[in-house]
Amino acid sequence: MTATVEAASVLLLLGGAGFFLAGTVGLLRFPDVYSRLHAVTKADNAGLGLIAAGLALRADSLAGAAKLLLIWLLVLLASATASHLIARSSLERGIEPWKAP
Repeated sequence: MTATVEAASVLLLLGGAGFFLAGTVGLLRFPDVYSRLHAVTKADNAGLGLIAAGLALRADSLAGAAKLLLIWLLVLLASATASHLIARSSLERGIEPWKAP
């Protein structure tokens, strides 16, 4: 592995960790379930995509990199579905979105 590929991999992995950290901060700081879902879903999907890309650069084969891409795509689908179900359930229970005073 060349130094350029290794540096790109490290940058992608650190970027992914940064997105995960941002999603966690959003989960703890945002006022209602809907904005928390948005923060976690978007930041974690981007973070996982960057981490998968960083690991794909280090993969031994093209098949290994393809598996990482497939895992990321499946998590994207599952995450979107789960967050939609949580938001819909919250609306059905009468939880109103937060409005600034």
